[in-house]
Amino acid sequence: MKRSAALAACVAMLTASAASAQAPCLSAADAESIALVAMPDIIRDAGRVCASLPASSLLRRQSGAFLDKYDREADRAWPAARTAIAKLSDPAVELLLLSDYARPMLTSIFAPQITGRIQPADCPTLDRLVTLLEPLPPRNTAGIVVATLQYLKSEKNKGKRTDIPDLPVCAAGAAR
Repeated sequence: MKRSAALAACVAMLTASAASAQAPCLSAADAESIALVAMPDIIRDAGRVCASLPASSLLRRQSGAFLDKYDREADRAWPAARTAIAKLSDPAVELLLLSDYARPMLTSIFAPQITGRIQPADCPTLDRLVTLLEPLPPRNTAGIVVATLQYLKSEKNKGKRTDIPDLPVCAAGAAR
């Protein structure tokens, strides 16, 4: 119970810090580490959300070689992601992130925030994107995700897009 309370406090501090205008932004490498850690859960949850797709769809698969490579890369990326998350919050959070419960708790909160925006009409497009990205190493996919987020953030900063959430990703070429 104490661990759950500590992890909940960790998430609250992270959320508060990330929402703050004074919070540092993440470099592309930091953001890619976090993306790599979250991607297996996001892919699995998207497959659950897109249950209307054929069972043979890559997005619907809950295991296999495709997800195995993302799971392995997520394990390798966790130490860097943990450090990146600590940059967005109080440094004391880093100790809490050493818990075996931190990663599953964070990804179980983060993945539904992403997949909760998926509409049934999006599923065929998402399945096509996942299928096109399948041959790439997970690091390349994370790089594409982060570069897209950086682009969307720059569009928001130019006033061209107002529907983009305020993400703690630095604009391309910037890091704080």
